[in-house]
Amino acid sequence: MNGRYLTLAGRIRQEIGELERVVERTQRIWREAATRADDYLLDATALNLHGYYARIERLFEMISDIVDQAKPTGANWHQELLRQMTVEIPGIRPAVLSEENRNALDEFRGFRHVVRNVYSYNLDPVRIGLLVKKLIVLSAGVHAELRTFTKFLEDIANES
Repeated sequence: MNGRYLTLAGRIRQEIGELERVVERTQRIWREAATRADDYLLDATALNLHGYYARIERLFEMISDIVDQAKPTGANWHQELLRQMTVEIPGIRPAVLSEENRNALDEFRGFRHVVRNVYSYNLDPVRIGLLVKKLIVLSAGVHAELRTFTKFLEDIANES
């Protein structure tokens, strides 16, 4: 278990760096989009918002597989995975995510669904702008929680 936890901790740390680059890139593209009407910049912003959530979800899947050893299934597994990350599992792990950040991430999960299932010319620029603003605060909180969880994994691995 030690090696698996240390490997997961390393992957989480690596992903946080990638997530921070996605946040910066999203902000940069959105600033450019604000200076001129360009549907491609709107599409690029939406794609980066989608990518941010997809990376977070992959991390949560790894945690559920490696630590929890139980991943949700069924039609609503994406929502259930978010809920699972807010639950402390006694003797296994603390909650990975606060309820506040879960709720915020759920909005990004819903948007990811829209990006996957709607033609890009139907994307709402107002909604995208709100999500870009929320991403700054959300990412700071989620990344801090992921760093705390990484520390937990390392501590557990080093105790064994």
